[in-house]
Formats: sequence, structure tokens, C-alpha cells
Amino acid sequence: MTYKVLISDPLSEDGIFPLREAGDVEIVLETDLSKELLLERIPDFDALLVRSQTQVTREVIEQAANLKVIGRAGVGVDNIDLEAATENGVIVVNAPDGNTNSAAEHTMAMLTSLARKIPQAFYALKQNRWDRKKYVGVELKGKTLGIIGLGRIGAEVAARAKGQRMNVIAYDPFLTEEKAENMGIGYGTFAEVLQAADFITVHTPLLKETKHIINKEAFAMMKDGVQIVNCARGGIIDEDALYNAIVEKKVAGAALDVFEQEPIHHHKLLELPEVIATPHLGASTIEAQKNVAIDVSHDVITILRGGLAQSPVNIPSVPQEVMKKIEPYFYLSEKLGAFLARLGNEVVEEIWIYYAGDLAEIEVTPLTRNTVKGLLKRHLGDHVNTVNAAFLAEKKGITIHEQKTSSTKGFTNLLTVETKSKSGKRKVAGTLLNGLGARIVKVDHYSMDVVPEGHMVLIHHKDQPGAIGRVGSLLAKNDVNIATMQVGRTEIGGDAIMMLVIDKQLEQHELDQLQELTDIYHATAVDL
Repeated sequence: MTYKVLISDPLSEDGIFPLREAGDVEIVLETDLSKELLLERIPDFDALLVRSQTQVTREVIEQAANLKVIGRAGVGVDNIDLEAATENGVIVVNAPDGNTNSAAEHTMAMLTSLARKIPQAFYALKQNRWDRKKYVGVELKGKTLGIIGLGRIGAEVAARAKGQRMNVIAYDPFLTEEKAENMGIGYGTFAEVLQAADFITVHTPLLKETKHIINKEAFAMMKDGVQIVNCARGGIIDEDALYNAIVEKKVAGAALDVFEQEPIHHHKLLELPEVIATPHLGASTIEAQKNVAIDVSHDVITILRGGLAQSPVNIPSVPQEVMKKIEPYFYLSEKLGAFLARLGNEVVEEIWIYYAGDLAEIEVTPLTRNTVKGLLKRHLGDHVNTVNAAFLAEKKGITIHEQKTSSTKGFTNLLTVETKSKSGKRKVAGTLLNGLGARIVKVDHYSMDVVPEGHMVLIHHKDQPGAIGRVGSLLAKNDVNIATMQVGRTEIGGDAIMMLVIDKQLEQHELDQLQELTDIYHATAVDL
């Protein structure tokens, strides 16, 4: 059988060599197709390879009667309708590793250029100025590099920085002291890394929780004269706060490859002589462009031949009868994972997922992956999905256990998720109530009945008269309305919890105020 592959965006010729040498693949190169022509041509093809130019819309996917896989030669998939692809049984793959080396090298180039003021000195020479004294830099040897985010690129930067004989300390929500020790680097909390570093580089995805993670408060924790590098995503660093920190001499210099709004024009940071910048060149190497095309080409061939992809982005199709049974539980399973992810900041080592009642009688692997996705999504964002969740969890050192049991504790079906970290175990259980939808029915060993959505606050407290009233009064003082409240306890006067659903997200200082109240042990915001 011969498979037809349409390449509709310019790709490296070396990158598509795996497709050319495959005896059962026919390649058609047609770039710059209009929407109308793409719709006309796509029904003939088994696979589609794109970069960022071709818009793979729902209309295109639904027109593609034979399409089995879409390959994106790059990291992002913004130009592909993932929902439509999933609904139509089309697997989408990308190349998350192909630009790792390129991005790490660019980070080190920016770091060195920043330390030695190379761009500023070159610009002076271009203006016929020989200013040796003005551009005295600092050596990297012996300096401490703080890395925020130790994924693929962050780890590569760490290895290169060690080669420069720098001291490296890193923070990552999935980094443990043992892993750091094995890598030969230091381990610290976010605050500890900021406080210790002479240079700081960020390598996190841009998520709700990482947007402006380097802000005014973060700069205040840093050493005077610290230098900052961002070759990851615009928005991780608050650009206004960075500008002020440089003007105030808190930050000695910054090297930026990315900005919150791109392309930039007349950006105020570029007016500062302490700032060097490039126009988002992290992945712009011949090798990276070739590598992403190679990775996607291999995945496309594998999928066409019935194998499993290395870098899938969406949910592969499952038998219709199985999907019909598990679909009602998808929302619940993801919310339970997301709930546990927000109960603490410790590194999760194991996750146990227990299925009882109706759930014990059906194929639940997709639900397990969906639960793990919910757990990881807090820190990995849209990079994690139902297909790659188990793979990413394994890479992060998290062991997944799946178990079926006949014990339903009075429910028709029960899904229980438990995580284990160094400090102990946390557990949440949920079910589907006929006509009422998903419910959280247990948190740790306390019974509950809460819809898993919206803004919540989980409060551990002593079961004493007035505790609930003090919480309500404080929230009212802060103009926070309580929609619902549930209280759970195991004995009168002992430890208890209350779960509040509120109308808006709490700020950190409001959580701090709650924890200062009499009989309140701890308050955690859980936004679902």
C-alpha cells in the first residue's frame, strides 16, 4: 500500500529525507496553497505536513476523508484545530525536542554576550568609538546561574553552564533534591534560587501561574547587580518591572530573545544600554529546522504504518463503544487530578487511581491518562494532553498506579485519586450523580459534596464554635462572596475542613489573612 503525504509549507529537504526513502510513501510538495485549493486537494491524502503557514481548520479536516495524521514541524500547534482532528480520528504530532539544542545554545550565547557586553562594544566600534574601559564585563566562571524551569532546555543550559565552571542552582516544580544531585547542580525553592543567583535564566512554559513570575517582588529578592536572560516565552518576566529594576540599578543587565507582544517596535527596554536583544531566534538554526522536520517525518511514517507516535498532541481515536461509556467521566477525572495538583507544592512521586462500581467494568486507560493530565497541567499547561500525559509523568519521575475495586462505598461509581510525596499522601474522590453531574465526595478522609469547578478555598481548621463565622466575616470584609460551603469532620471538636466556593479568585494576602485567624490551620486556593 502507498500512502500519500501532502507537504503544504516549506520544510528542510534534509528533514523530509525519511519520507523520501520510505518505499510506501508518495510525497507531494504544494506550498502556498489557497484555502480553496487546499480543500480541493486534501481528500486525496493520508497525511499532511505543515509549519505555521497552513491553517488546518475544521473545514479542512472534515473535508479530508482519508487523513490519518497531521504533522507540525515545530512545537506549537496553534494553526491546527485539535478538537476537530480528535473528533475525526486524526492524530496530530509535533516536534517538541527538535529545537532543544538550538534554544540552549542561544541562551548561552545571550548569557555570554550579556556578561561581556559584546553587542554594546560592537555597536560602539560601528560608530568609530574605541571604548575599552566602558565595556568591562564579568567572567562566568565561579558565578551562580539560577535556572527557573528545568525541562529539556533548562537541563541542557545547566550542562553547558557547568562546562563554563559556573555554579548552577535550579527550581522546577518536578525537581527533587535527588535529581538535582544526580545532575551535579544545586536544588532550591523559587525564592532561594532568586536570592542565590548572579545570573538568572527562565525556561518555563507561559501559563497562568508563570505569567510575570519574575515581577517586582521577585526582583526585590534578587542580589543587587543580578543579570537576567529570557529565551523562553515573552510574559514570564514583567517587562515594566524589569525596566524599573534596571533603571534603579537593581538589575545590571538583561538579554531578551522574546517579548510579551511580538514583533516589537520602539520598545522602551531597548532604549536602555544595559539591555541586549534578538528577534525570537531561539530555534532559528539550520539544524533545528532540519531536526523538527525529521522528527515529524518519522512520526508520520510510524502512524501510517499502524505504530505509536513519539510526540502525539491530541487524543487518538478509540472504539466508539468504549468512548461512549467513558466520555461522561472525562470531566470528573481531569478535575480530580487538577484538584490534587493545587493542594501543595511538593514534588509528586506516585499517583494512584482507583476505579469502583461501573468504572471497574470498562476500559479506563484513557481516564487514567486524563487524570494525570489534570495533575500535570498546572505546571506544564497545554503541552500535556491525554496522549502524552503518562509519558511526561514518567519523564518527571512520577509512577502511575491503576487499580479496580468492587468497594463503591455506597456510590454507583467512584473514582478516587491519591498522590504520594515526601510529606505524605493526599486523596480526593469523585462520582457522577444522576441528573446532577460531577461531584467531589471526599477530600482526604473527610466527606464532601462539592461541584468541581470555579474558585474554591479549602480550609483546614479546628472544629470549634465561631471558626466558620470568622472565615465568613473576613471574606465579607474583603468583598468576597461565598456561593456554597461544605464542612467535613471526623469527630466533634477535632480537626475538620471546610470547602468554600467563592465568586472570585483569592489573592495571596487574603489567604494569609485566613491562616492568621484563630483555629485555622491552613487555607489553600483551588481554582478549577
